[in-house]
Amino acid sequence: MNASLRVAVLSLSILGLAACAGTPTKTAYAAPGLSKHAIEGMDRDSQYVSAVERVARRRGIDVVWVNPPDRRKLARTPTP
Repeated sequence: MNASLRVAVLSLSILGLAACAGTPTKTAYAAPGLSKHAIEGMDRDSQYVSAVERVARRRGIDVVWVNPPDRRKLARTPTP
């Protein structure tokens, strides 16, 4: 009984360690510097940004864009 209990505990601990060793270290990792703009189809909404900054300058307000506005690029159709 004692020997079979030792074998059971040893085998369960080995299985537990094997399960931990198989998991990836970084599950949801995005490289720094990779943004939505790296993905094709997105572009800065520069017209909106310039309009807001122009109004802010007239009012004496400093604007710091944390999440600048984006817009989708227009899909270009190939010309025949």
